[in-house]
Amino acid sequence: MGCVALAVSLLGCDPPKPAASATPASQALAPGVSASAPQQAPAATPPPQPSAPPERVQSLIQQVEKAYTLGEAAYKHGNLPEAKSNFDNAVDLMLSSGIDIKSTPALQEEFDRIVDQINGLEMEALKQGNGFTPKTEDTPAEAATDVTFVVDPNIVAKANADLATTKSDLPLVVNDYVAAYINFFANTTKGHNTLLHSFQRAGRYRNMIQRVMSEEGVPQDLIYLAVAESGFQPRAVNAKSRAGGMWQFMPHGNYGLVRNNYVDERFDPEKSTRAYARYMKYIYEQLGDWYLSMAGYDWGTGNVQRAVEKTGYADFWELYKRNNLPGETKNYVPEILAAIIIANHPTQYGFDDITLDPPVLTDTLTINYSADLRLVSDIVGAPVDELIALNPSLLRLVTPPDTEFDLHLPAGTAALFREKIAAIPESKRNSWRYHKVTPDDTLASIAHTYSVSVSALAEANQLEQTGKLDGVEAVVVPVAPAASPSAHTVYYTTRRGDTLVSVADRFGVSLTQLRRWNKLPATGIKIPAGHRLHVAEPTLVRTSSSHSHHGKGKTSGTTHEASSASHSTRSKTSHTTHTGNSTSSKDANSAASTKHSSHPKSSTQAQK
Repeated sequence: MGCVALAVSLLGCDPPKPAASATPASQALAPGVSASAPQQAPAATPPPQPSAPPERVQSLIQQVEKAYTLGEAAYKHGNLPEAKSNFDNAVDLMLSSGIDIKSTPALQEEFDRIVDQINGLEMEALKQGNGFTPKTEDTPAEAATDVTFVVDPNIVAKANADLATTKSDLPLVVNDYVAAYINFFANTTKGHNTLLHSFQRAGRYRNMIQRVMSEEGVPQDLIYLAVAESGFQPRAVNAKSRAGGMWQFMPHGNYGLVRNNYVDERFDPEKSTRAYARYMKYIYEQLGDWYLSMAGYDWGTGNVQRAVEKTGYADFWELYKRNNLPGETKNYVPEILAAIIIANHPTQYGFDDITLDPPVLTDTLTINYSADLRLVSDIVGAPVDELIALNPSLLRLVTPPDTEFDLHLPAGTAALFREKIAAIPESKRNSWRYHKVTPDDTLASIAHTYSVSVSALAEANQLEQTGKLDGVEAVVVPVAPAASPSAHTVYYTTRRGDTLVSVADRFGVSLTQLRRWNKLPATGIKIPAGHRLHVAEPTLVRTSSSHSHHGKGKTSGTTHEASSASHSTRSKTSHTTHTGNSTSSKDANSAASTKHSSHPKSSTQAQK
């Protein structure tokens, strides 16, 4: 999940705008202008547009239909980047046509219909998981859900022999349960491929995870819980439980991870890894055994403690044999042990073709102002999609205002970013753009591209309106910001001409959120004037309770989301791996004891 989009949300697209607005994100590097900010000319009102000839309107509608059809076909084939591009193009064709949509009934009808259809696909995608974010691959645990395991005595003997040369900081054992998973991973196509891909993806984060594990004082081989939880996919989301991230933290509960309307640090590989390491350390302090601790991570510490008290055995395998563990947790520990043994002896189990993905290296710049990723893209020359991938915890195309955020940039670009961003006032960095001048550019052509007035563009760059751009390397573009609510704004009364799309965009929320908060139908974008809408999530103070696997027993505590405090405007830079600086998780130990597992067939009803 990149960003939380607004109108055509979760595609990473920008919301549709009235005709005078900017182009969608698909043309942001053309360069185009952010469709998330209305681009009204600050100095003058544009003259009324003449009615377009019917044949021109019909030709435009045919182009829009063609672009949408291509996007729909790509969506059905699972090609989300191509679908995103075509859906963007369909909307952009209307917005950049120069035809007044509102005064052209046929085009207004087409606009409403296209937006409705795209939103319908969004809703369908959300039912299947993480919206239009590309589907994550099944984890090895998910791949093994319906497998009937066969215990091969040769595998048992071989694995036991390998233990003598296996280096691990966890106690390892091979029994029939572990051997069955080794056999599945080594000798079935499905098992082999899912574990292979997990190992390959681990290359992106291995160095970072090992460093964090070392700093937190927990065994290095706990890295392999990510095999069971997410297959090392930082944007993995469980469709049933909504657990998310590499370590599958629940959306509620406090683990020292910030989660608000702008960021969800469950998806930040390093910060979530540090929270995971501290949480595992806490569990081990309660249970005193690493196998039981793994089971506690999956099923809940309290549940494991009760199983131990019930049987008198503080031993995972005894609890297994006595059927005092749910089926998912029985499989959880053996599959992790199997992954550890195979990882230590890859060639002996047919994994001699592993090519690790290269580590993701970034420059990390800690900022405390709101910056649009399209502006960042303009400056550093990286596609917006790449910046979204480098900042997986960011839920929008803008960084949060008035709080620190670790902005991850392509390696070697931090100095360039700091130099160029200084030309743009801090309060304008969530809307203004940075345009590198080409030989064919004029002030008028740039102003037209971004839908701003020539006078405003000239004034922002201290240039004469009639002057040439000879010798000018780049200009800043004073794009008008989207109207945003104050901290206390929760309602908005609609005006004539408003749509759900324009209201969602104005207040920086998604169309889905707006509909949910106001109990509106899942289709249609029209809204009558004078209608009072919630434009921020209604405040809800609640007490969370986490239930055991069997629905008995609970641990109560106040659920809250950690938040970052505001800091000084001074930025700090470091060259680091993908996830930047660590986060404080001082409250990780107070997290509730159970979780929804990442496995789809789990009946667990509780949080980690």
